[in-house]
Amino acid sequence: MEKAVYRKNEREAQAEELLSIENLSIRFRQYETGGRSSAFRQSMLSVISDLNVTVHRGEIVAVVGASGSGKSLLAHAVLGLLPANAFLEGSIRCKGRGVSGIALVPQSVTWLDPLMKIGKQVLAGRRSGEAKRRMRALFSRYGLSEKVEELYPHECSGGMIRRILLIAALMDAPELLIADEPTPGMDACLTEQTMKELRDFADEGGGVLLITHDIELALRGADRIAVFYAGTTVEVAGAADFAKEESLRHPYTRALWRAMPENGFAALEGSQPYGRDQTQGCVFQDLCPYAEEACRKEIPLRRVRGGLVRCVRSFPDEEG
Repeated sequence: MEKAVYRKNEREAQAEELLSIENLSIRFRQYETGGRSSAFRQSMLSVISDLNVTVHRGEIVAVVGASGSGKSLLAHAVLGLLPANAFLEGSIRCKGRGVSGIALVPQSVTWLDPLMKIGKQVLAGRRSGEAKRRMRALFSRYGLSEKVEELYPHECSGGMIRRILLIAALMDAPELLIADEPTPGMDACLTEQTMKELRDFADEGGGVLLITHDIELALRGADRIAVFYAGTTVEVAGAADFAKEESLRHPYTRALWRAMPENGFAALEGSQPYGRDQTQGCVFQDLCPYAEEACRKEIPLRRVRGGLVRCVRSFPDEEG
């Protein structure tokens, strides 16, 4: 994997922290019928619990988790797009302040208005000559001609749409991009191109929070991987740690490693717990072959061999 221009030692990277998410929890207020009674009763559904992620200047941090683990809710929380029945606890800080300078690269092409020309959508109401020049410079950089401005979304290929969504996100020169499943449905060439564009953005001094279910995609471009399970960060590891199973710290992360095609394609039996079905303690305890009584208690993230893990177990190769 190509090394980032801005990759520095830990102290320097810490000073250039762009995004810090600490102890983030998200719950939703719901109403359900009370059995035989026709009355409704209120309940709270926990979807994300005690999540921790940081992104530094010059790096791509991938949040990897299965569908339904709450990954996209993380993006919505950072951008302030949660619905009215959502309750958020914890902190989300951008460069030590409130969130700003962040743009979203959405996963769905439905973010584009099918009845509006591409140019108007990218400009998003901006009328200055400077904005038009920036749009055209970005079009040129990403291989789109000025003629694309006059096209409607249905006249563009899937690869063009992905680049258009990225260009729209870059219009205000953000410092941080949140890329929410940016490559679904793409062929291998377009996927590689998208990851190169995100890598270039990071290498030029930005930061990227990549949200994906595809761990192989994440490993092709990310510097660090935050492994997400049932709404919780269970491990944060360097991409290089995935070179061998013994370098990984959490049983679920190791199960992901074994499920990769080059590592035997061993599927993990069972499914992650739904929010209302979670038990106290480790969210992976029901499927973990190493589960013990201590797993039923609160488990904080701890630092192990340069990474973070939420697990009570110490593998033989760990140094504490």
